[in-house]
Amino acid sequence: MTTYPGVQLGENVTVEDYVIIGKPPEGKKSGDQKTVIGDGTLIRSHTVIYMGNIVGTNCQTGHHVLIREDNTIGDSVSIGSHSVVEHNVTIEDGVRIHSQAFIPEYSILKKGCWIGPNAVLTNARYPLSPRAKEELEGPIIGEGAKIGANATILPAVRIGENALVGAGAVVTKDVAPGKVVAGNPAVII
Repeated sequence: MTTYPGVQLGENVTVEDYVIIGKPPEGKKSGDQKTVIGDGTLIRSHTVIYMGNIVGTNCQTGHHVLIREDNTIGDSVSIGSHSVVEHNVTIEDGVRIHSQAFIPEYSILKKGCWIGPNAVLTNARYPLSPRAKEELEGPIIGEGAKIGANATILPAVRIGENALVGAGAVVTKDVAPGKVVAGNPAVII
């Protein structure tokens, strides 16, 4: 395990081999921000957690997880193997992110939502435009919502509370609470 200055590990934290915690992003110096890992958290091998993350209690990562800087991660969050969480993401309590999911900058995952394996959330409406980085807007996944395997959620889309997005769906517009959508583009079924 490699830890940088400013890392605070809670009680009963398990950190497996080849883990890096508190890595400074480009343009910042080691220890510029605190990185907090809450009590009872399990960080599996080859996970990299950048500086400035606040991780709650009883969380866990799979193997080879990448968590970029400046995220807030609640209690009892699980992030599956080979998943990527970019920077400035909010993940509330009880969220489950399955393996190989991609969560981009400025996404919000509300309490108890579920992200299926290989799901891709996006945040750039016009990826190659000169102002693309200034106009990023991640999706908001509502409390208790479920995103099926291999689904794609487009930028700024809001998935309502307890909604269900079917496997392989491409969601191009907001989904109302409690609705079920599927297909490409996703429609209510």
